[in-house]
Amino acid sequence: MSVKVWRNAKLAAMAEADGGGGVIERGAVVARDGCIVFAGPEPELPAGPGSAETVDCGGRLMTPGLIDCHTHLVHAGSRANEFEMRLAGASYEEVARAGGGIVSSVRALRAADEDELVRQSLPRLDALLAEGVTTIEIKSGYGLDTENELKSLRAARRLAQERRVSVRTTFLGAHALPPEMEGDKDSYIDKVVGEMLPAVAQAGLADAVDGFCEGIAFAPEQIARVFDAAAALGLPVKLHADQLSNLHGAALAARYGALSADHLEYTDEAGARAMAEAGTVAVLLPGAFYFIREERRPPIELFQRHGVRMAVATDCNPGTSPLTSLLLTMNMAATLFRLTVDECIAGVTREAARALGLLGETGTLEAGKWADLAIWDVESPAELVYRIGFNPLHQRVWRGK
Repeated sequence: MSVKVWRNAKLAAMAEADGGGGVIERGAVVARDGCIVFAGPEPELPAGPGSAETVDCGGRLMTPGLIDCHTHLVHAGSRANEFEMRLAGASYEEVARAGGGIVSSVRALRAADEDELVRQSLPRLDALLAEGVTTIEIKSGYGLDTENELKSLRAARRLAQERRVSVRTTFLGAHALPPEMEGDKDSYIDKVVGEMLPAVAQAGLADAVDGFCEGIAFAPEQIARVFDAAAALGLPVKLHADQLSNLHGAALAARYGALSADHLEYTDEAGARAMAEAGTVAVLLPGAFYFIREERRPPIELFQRHGVRMAVATDCNPGTSPLTSLLLTMNMAATLFRLTVDECIAGVTREAARALGLLGETGTLEAGKWADLAIWDVESPAELVYRIGFNPLHQRVWRGK
């Protein structure tokens, strides 16, 4: 049995039982075999074995390890040329219709083998880990056929063998239409539902199923078919929803009890209300909003009014959010979307865990959860959101190590 004690910490446990915010000025955490058995004021520390390893945090801030709950981290190549196109005035849709966008990443991923995908993805992962990330979600969606979707998901799972990090994988076969389908979206959804999703499920490579509900991607009726198939296989769902228009994707996600609906710039009040009633988390992606120079921000006030939980994530991807800093993402969520400091930090800890269906395991510092911690050289939680281009991480702890 391994017991470890972190003491003399400013503890931001993010536990809902404590009101979800606030700092214990002199706090401590105790872990046994990588699992928290105590988190609270240091004077209330239970008596432990004399052999326990003790770490003096020197009065530093301790939070749960950060969670990036929406990424497309496994991809090949770059789309810097499309960035130049957008700088010259091309819209997201125009880039996609010119043969760029997701399809260009499909060509690059199909040309790379699994080892190459792992090699290219590790530096992106390392950048996130260096900022305190202990759990990350990684979507497929750049293969768009059975062989390459499986390859992408295997590469994502391998990252958890290369680094001390928890990886959740999401099958995003309904991301875009591959060129070989020649515009036939319904036939491609037939393939997703009848071939790709069953193969992914049989291989045990997906923790959830996602889709892109948008005019340049798939209609609500097509996404519903994917979600029906996921439900039949016992897989939870998530949705890229209402990013560029209001196809009522948020309400669709809520109808299926989705873990999350993500982007949400065009979500209306009915969608926000449906998400609140279903417990579907709103995952906000300010990096994409910033990078493609959107002007309509998500309806934060509606989410607040209806009690929709809000997570924040990088959306790390090669085309619309080549972002590998969750700290910068928090600053963007505050400055661009007007989230509070508490909402930002909860968004990359407790609510991000909720968006992945992992709140019972991580996301707060409470007994019974993994000892996933981040220790920071800052005076207050606000500094984590306020600074730009500065990384104050002192130590990252994953499952007690």
